[in-house]
Amino acid sequence: MKLAEALQARADLNTRIAQLRARLNNNALVQEGESTAEDPNALLKQLNDCIRELQDLIARINLTNSTVKTEGKTLTEWIAARDALTLKLSVCRDLVNTASSGAYRARGTEIRIKPAVSVKDLQDEVDAMAKELRLTDNRIQAANWANDLM
Repeated sequence: MKLAEALQARADLNTRIAQLRARLNNNALVQEGESTAEDPNALLKQLNDCIRELQDLIARINLTNSTVKTEGKTLTEWIAARDALTLKLSVCRDLVNTASSGAYRARGTEIRIKPAVSVKDLQDEVDAMAKELRLTDNRIQAANWANDLM
């Protein structure tokens, strides 16, 4: 199984676990003399099986990510770099949007508000970061499809 397939399986298991949680909650209580639509004990067994499978898959994904190298870095390092860059890009985009919104004065005696940063320079940096993020994500995706799960 390729790493990318394992990542898809992990997402499917997380969805399945969320569905089982909802089904368990829907069948947790029943009126005296009635029965639930589904057996909560059977649902708990399914939940436990899914969680065991997820635990194994996560461990194997993490092992693979920490072992596989691409361009001199492990996938774990690339993922950390992508996450950090995504966070920085989000903050800088917000700053550009805030600094770009002008406050206009109606009369000459009112206080004038102006950007405290160079919007153009910051926008250029945001554009460069966005490109770097795309390239980083492409590296990660290529490695996910090129490498087998450990």
